[in-house]
Amino acid sequence: MNTNYKVKPVNHDPKRSDEPIWWGLFGAGGTWFAMITPITILVLGILVPMGIIDADAMSYERVSEFATSIIGALFIIGTLALPMWHAMHRLHHGMHDLKFHVGVAGKVGCYFVAGLISALSVIFIFMI
Repeated sequence: MNTNYKVKPVNHDPKRSDEPIWWGLFGAGGTWFAMITPITILVLGILVPMGIIDADAMSYERVSEFATSIIGALFIIGTLALPMWHAMHRLHHGMHDLKFHVGVAGKVGCYFVAGLISALSVIFIFMI
């Protein structure tokens, strides 16, 4: 039996990480981008232009009414903001993996862009 090991003392004041916040937004953005965005593209980019879905269903009045409802506003904000958090988190960690060590400035820059897009999406929704 090896008794040459040292027992580490318990750290009663551990440093808190902000990574769970970014990983949560990353996961939410990835899930949204994988599940909601393809359906949105299918409906708005293929089915409506081909006439499979009636064009009256996507009239300006109906789309405007949807966009100004709480569900529509949350949908638009989620469609813009969540994938941006996912992309910026990927970019931040991708730079690290490619040995572009930009430090805290890269982290702040990436998450600032995601936060800016999120804030602008909320502002533009309130402008409708």
